[in-house]
Amino acid sequence: MAYDCGNGDGATRPTTALRSHGHRHGDPKMEEARDPSKGVDSISSLPDEILHIILSSIPTKFAIRTSTLSKRWRHVWSDTPSLSFNFARSRPEANSINKTLDRYTARKMMSFRLCARISHYISHIDRWIKFAMSRNAENMSLSYGFHVPDYFCINNSVKQLDVALLYFYLEIPSRSVSVSWASLKMLSLRRCRLSRVCIDKILCGCPILESLKIYFCDDDLRVLDVRKSQSLRTLEIDRNIRKPGPTQIVAPQIHCLNLRNSQLPCTLVDVSSLTEASLYLCFSSTKKLTAEFLQDMFLKILDKLQNVDKLTFGANFLEILSLAELSGVPFPSFKVKDLTFKTLVYQCVVPGLVRLLQNSPELKKLTVRTRNPGTVPERQIIDMYLELQGLNPVQCWNVEARVTEKVASLMELMLKTTKILEKMVVKLEGYLGKGHFEELLGMVRVLSDNNHNVSIVLSR
Repeated sequence: MAYDCGNGDGATRPTTALRSHGHRHGDPKMEEARDPSKGVDSISSLPDEILHIILSSIPTKFAIRTSTLSKRWRHVWSDTPSLSFNFARSRPEANSINKTLDRYTARKMMSFRLCARISHYISHIDRWIKFAMSRNAENMSLSYGFHVPDYFCINNSVKQLDVALLYFYLEIPSRSVSVSWASLKMLSLRRCRLSRVCIDKILCGCPILESLKIYFCDDDLRVLDVRKSQSLRTLEIDRNIRKPGPTQIVAPQIHCLNLRNSQLPCTLVDVSSLTEASLYLCFSSTKKLTAEFLQDMFLKILDKLQNVDKLTFGANFLEILSLAELSGVPFPSFKVKDLTFKTLVYQCVVPGLVRLLQNSPELKKLTVRTRNPGTVPERQIIDMYLELQGLNPVQCWNVEARVTEKVASLMELMLKTTKILEKMVVKLEGYLGKGHFEELLGMVRVLSDNNHNVSIVLSR
């Protein structure tokens, strides 16, 4: 058995060595840059291409200020491949932005970001977007409380697009207008109001789309059917109680599904090609925690994930599975080979954990991310439900046990329950202090000696 206390990915922490090479045969310009007496700083001596990369990583208003540093910097910013304007907290004059664009000289723009949540800019937004399109911007992020302009439907340069409309409709102007985003590979729609017609037109107009992300969008789109995009491989949906988003998903061609913050029923109608899935589910009321609800809400979703190779389950999941187990609700077997979940280290998760591992006979890698019990908002809800089931919450939480013993006991349980496990990664993430961590290391070494076929990685 291999035993490692590295960074949690199976490898020990790397050591980086910086060596200073001799200057005997170096570049004279670089030697000058290294010598402060020459009056040239090392950054200014870098090629424009490198400076452009540096300036592209900061907001444009700060990049412009570098023009006052020296003559060398006077025009560097104006040829950077990226522009970023964020007016979420400030309100600069629109004319100053227009002057910035007038001074911009790069013929090709890689990235354009605009965040303007104030209606003060509505009359200028068209010009700014058209400017980015005229420079064939490949990566565009548009966040403002307004509609997407009609002319934007034809944009064959953009490859990555992020749109946030603050719950305005994302509309395609008329039936006669088609979307043509021929180069688009990644599309993110945030806080938009979507319709079935709009989504269909977008998918038809994106022949090489690979990733679609929908965050906190209104529920006008109840059925998300993405079959029109045969190239789509990744689908991510983030919902909440106020913006529930789609309740049915039809996506037989996707390989990766990420479903977050879903506390309303969501039916996976067809996800038959999935190889990877992440599920982050939550609940807010004990009234919903019935066997019928658990069956409809969780087990029907799990039934569609039986053939997935890589599964990730977020916080609450093991508690919910434990409640399902206590309620006598059956759940399916899985072919998962790589399983990750975030959990409390308490007795209340054991029934669900054991059942999940027993139903995953092909599991080879298991990753556990612990949760700090002091930051568990749903503990009262679980306590109430356990009492309704005639159980003692104190015994289920098992608070008397020492933290290190609970973690070691959980690890031992997982090792005993799995059959062909090759690697276990436990990420404590601040769950233990240094002293307790050292104590746990000693316990894990014993587990390591008794399980020679499993590589154990422990990190905090």
